[in-house]
Amino acid sequence: MTEPDSEAWTHRESATEYKTGWYDGGYDLVEQPDGTEKRYYWAELPPAVVVVARVDGDRLADESEMGSEDRLLFVEQYRPPIRETHLELPAGIVEDGESYTQAATRELEEETGFRPSSTALLQEYAVATGVLRHDRGVVYAAGLELGQRELDNNEFLEVTTVPVGSALECAREQPANDSTLTALLLAKEEGLL
Repeated sequence: MTEPDSEAWTHRESATEYKTGWYDGGYDLVEQPDGTEKRYYWAELPPAVVVVARVDGDRLADESEMGSEDRLLFVEQYRPPIRETHLELPAGIVEDGESYTQAATRELEEETGFRPSSTALLQEYAVATGVLRHDRGVVYAAGLELGQRELDNNEFLEVTTVPVGSALECAREQPANDSTLTALLLAKEEGLL
């Protein structure tokens, strides 16, 4: 496959048309390789992290009738922009100065009340590159201990667990979402599921 010549694309103008508390939106006016001009619209969001957090099944077996299979932490929450309730992996925005693993540790504890003793960045990637300026990291978290749950003022979510062996199948049930599916597939590819 040949790579397109990025020098053949001339950026004439970049304009931010609006700013919100969540993201900025605007366009770039670009001269394309054939000499025509076109506006490419974008939304810019801060980086985010998705956490694949594994709970030791033996630890859960002592506290419930769930058996000894390891489980993954999920959260169920209503998503107003699409008017659906989704079963998702814990996730959130990476704050200024944080690494993906630091953000994962903080978000996991805030959303679920569990703090990992180990984390590993599985992948960093650009999301929806045709319209977004947004990077996402997928972090694997293990060695979970009880911490302090502290939800943001816009988080109304329920914490649940799903057996590791059925997590991907569960995540594929509708309504499904990209961040959970991508994170689980990456963890599976790494041999973590």
